[in-house]
Amino acid sequence: MTLTIVAVVFGIFAIGLILLLIYRSTLTMHEDEQLFLDTTNSHMQEEQTELLVKVNRLRIPVRVFSIGAGVFLLVLVAMLIFQKLNEVQ
Repeated sequence: MTLTIVAVVFGIFAIGLILLLIYRSTLTMHEDEQLFLDTTNSHMQEEQTELLVKVNRLRIPVRVFSIGAGVFLLVLVAMLIFQKLNEVQ
């Protein structure tokens, strides 16, 4: 029962991480590396600034979901090893 709960929580963290990474990659797809702006294209600079703010805002959730998925994966593997060792004895 505990193993199932840990596996489900790991799955939630992993799916959340995958979704965040997909979202971040779609945002950075629209990001330009270099802009040549004049006064007529100032709206492009504002769009790029908004994109950078969105990408930077995703940094903390990506770290949290990465760490969470890693921790629960380690716990899941440790529980599986412990369970298999107890079956052998």
